[in-house]
Amino acid sequence: MSWIYLTIAIMFETMGTVCLKLSGGFSKIVPSIMVFVFYGLGFILLIKAVEKIDISTVYAIWSGLGIAMVSIIGFLYFKETVNIVKVVCIVLIIVGVVGLR
Repeated sequence: MSWIYLTIAIMFETMGTVCLKLSGGFSKIVPSIMVFVFYGLGFILLIKAVEKIDISTVYAIWSGLGIAMVSIIGFLYFKETVNIVKVVCIVLIIVGVVGLR
C-alpha cells in the first residue's frame, strides 16, 4: 500500500506544481487554491509512504519522477523548449529512480 501512496503523492505533487504555473504568481484564485490542496494531499500521502519505505528511497523517487513529469508537461502543454541536453538529463533522472527501486 505504501507504494500506492507514493505513486498518488507524486501525481498530486505534479498537479500542484502545474497549478503554480497556472496561478500566474498567485493572481488567479482557483489554481492558487489548488496549489495548496494538491501539495497538502501529496504531503499527507508522502507521510504514509515513509512509514514503510526508506525515506531516502521515497524522496528520491518522489522528487525524480516529479521532475520528469513536470518537465514533460512543460514541453507538451506549456510549449517549453526541448533540446537533447534536457531530454538526456530527464532520462538520467528516470534511470536513477529505477535504479533505486
